[in-house]
Amino acid sequence: MNSIKFGDENSGSQVGINNGVINFLEERPESRPEPLSTVPFPHDPDFVSRDALFDQIDNKTSIGGSKIVLVGLGGVGKTQLAAEYCHRVRQKSPGTWVFWIHASNAARCEKSLRDLADRTKIPGRQDRTANIFQLVGNWLRDERIGKWILVLDNVDDDGLLRKPSATDQEGQANGQSNASTQPLLRYLLESSNGSIIVTSRNKGVALEISGYKNLIEVQPMEKAEALDLLKNKLNMPAEREDMVQLVEALEFMPLAIIQAAGYITHRSPRCSVSQYLSKIRKSDREAVRLLNYEAGLLHRDWEAKNSILFTWQISFDHIHRVRPSAAGLLSLMSFFDRQGITERLLRVQQSQETNSNLCPGKDKDNTSEKDADSASDYDTNERFEDDVATLSDYSLISVRGHSTVLTMHRLVQLTVRTWLKTHGQLEQWKGKFIHNLCCEFPDGEYESWEMCRSLFPHVKSAASQRPETQHSLQEWATLLYRGAWYAWKSGNIAASRQMALESREQRLKFFGADGEETVNSTALLARSYRLDGRYDEAEQLQVQVLEASKTKLGEDHPDTLLIMANLASTYRSQGQLDKAERLQVQVMEASKTTLGEDHPDTLTTIANLAATFSGQGRWEEAEELDIQVVDTRKAKFGEDHPDTLASMANLAFTWKYMGRHTDAIDLLRSCILKQHQIISPAHPHVAYNSNALLEWEIGAPYIDS
Repeated sequence: MNSIKFGDENSGSQVGINNGVINFLEERPESRPEPLSTVPFPHDPDFVSRDALFDQIDNKTSIGGSKIVLVGLGGVGKTQLAAEYCHRVRQKSPGTWVFWIHASNAARCEKSLRDLADRTKIPGRQDRTANIFQLVGNWLRDERIGKWILVLDNVDDDGLLRKPSATDQEGQANGQSNASTQPLLRYLLESSNGSIIVTSRNKGVALEISGYKNLIEVQPMEKAEALDLLKNKLNMPAEREDMVQLVEALEFMPLAIIQAAGYITHRSPRCSVSQYLSKIRKSDREAVRLLNYEAGLLHRDWEAKNSILFTWQISFDHIHRVRPSAAGLLSLMSFFDRQGITERLLRVQQSQETNSNLCPGKDKDNTSEKDADSASDYDTNERFEDDVATLSDYSLISVRGHSTVLTMHRLVQLTVRTWLKTHGQLEQWKGKFIHNLCCEFPDGEYESWEMCRSLFPHVKSAASQRPETQHSLQEWATLLYRGAWYAWKSGNIAASRQMALESREQRLKFFGADGEETVNSTALLARSYRLDGRYDEAEQLQVQVLEASKTKLGEDHPDTLLIMANLASTYRSQGQLDKAERLQVQVMEASKTTLGEDHPDTLTTIANLAATFSGQGRWEEAEELDIQVVDTRKAKFGEDHPDTLASMANLAFTWKYMGRHTDAIDLLRSCILKQHQIISPAHPHVAYNSNALLEWEIGAPYIDS
């Protein structure tokens, strides 16, 4: 067979038969680069070293194959700690690889791994169908690459630990051999030749990765650290009091401090630290506006929002999707005083949708017996515990040791309320909060003081959160009335006056001026005025409610008699002693007949009459009545009851006027010691007694003011 030639004899192609081996040039393997770092953030010159945390990281990463998790609330600086640690490792040991993976979701994680594979020239990376998680994981297990640290940043989704990606599951269904057969992050976490640092907001994820032994909880900064951060960001060498107050208002949260510094710097000189502090304290609305400010930060993930409120709302959104009941619990908690939220306040069972009944009045028993062993109660308790665990895992709430008291950050509460307002759920949860508290807060009598004292901060919180719906407004007015009563009893004049005033205003709208609820709030407001020394205002209100009570209930009704007794006390405080005496005698006789001689209201009227006699110089008559009241109250209530102590103090003053100085001093001293313990040194009557005793003891002439 002749060959076929193209062109001259030294060029062209020849077609023929060749029985030999044809050799092609093989692709040369790529040389591995020198150890490098893929940390996406530059060193922050303003970084404040948190030495205790760095020591923990050092100790745990010194063990080969360690896996540690930095876990904490969004904005506490987990990512910044990990980045700074990586920079320090590279500075000390340039031969150590440092790899940074954005792991907030599968897509970002895969992209980070492919970028890592390209930079480290991992063989097989060009095959875009390859399982990149498995490919990188196998490469990390190669001891020849040397020391390395792998950071998995923002691993909050447990799906990356528990299930293959959707595309990999489809690959398995189609028979593709390269499809993932295990959860994606497992390929990386199985590597044992280097150290893995994970940052996460979810303690549940953290425990699954590392267990308690290698979990590092990142809390907000210490005060000194927070001040250093603020000074660094503002370039201020010395701290000032307004700076201290600002980091306290921001609860020592690094991201919030950086946000504030960015805002102040951007608005300078028209905004100072003190001006920013004033704005953030002004109202929730202003605080939200400031805490939503986006400061451009080179040391945070470029895809992450630089607003601490938005950062926390990401966690809340996730919880709302995967566990709505936990989101509901957090919604309810966001209205209480942030410290001392007892489980009992959160467990009040009442359908908020029906709104069929207001919470029971103070004269009704609010408790109900339940079968604690029933299956429904067991399920409810388990759900509640799971909800608490979920919120605690995300550091949105804290549990005090093994107690049943929960706490949360004030700024987290603000974030949740902002979310609720945006989604049209604010009034629903505010109403539930008021209902639960109204059902739990008792009357302000001495026997319930311990519970009142523990719940009163929540009542003050409710006072600043006026609801909009009619049902909730009625419960709100009831709650404020009870809170005002306790505040009056315990001597908190300002709180008593304000709560009684707001309660009265609402009840006027609902029940009119002559309604029983309105009369009660008006009478309590008058008492608050009198305790504050505003006698003319007290008299005006008492005369008003007395006429209404006479018309509605009659002159001898116990409520009417009580109003008359209070008006008589006001007359005495105004110096109208004869007028006070006539009214007190009338009330005393009617009370003895209607209520009985040892009824608490009767005894109070007798004690007040004794004070009037004392003011008139009728010492023997005053002493006789004082002793009668002291003896009866001791027998009826005990020696340590506030009313008993008040009557003992009255007797001491009578003895002082009678010239029995030693007896008066001894009695008043023992009385005051107990009043300090049981009531409060700040109570106006207790403070008055203490000042009088001091004057008596130093021998100064005592003048009854």
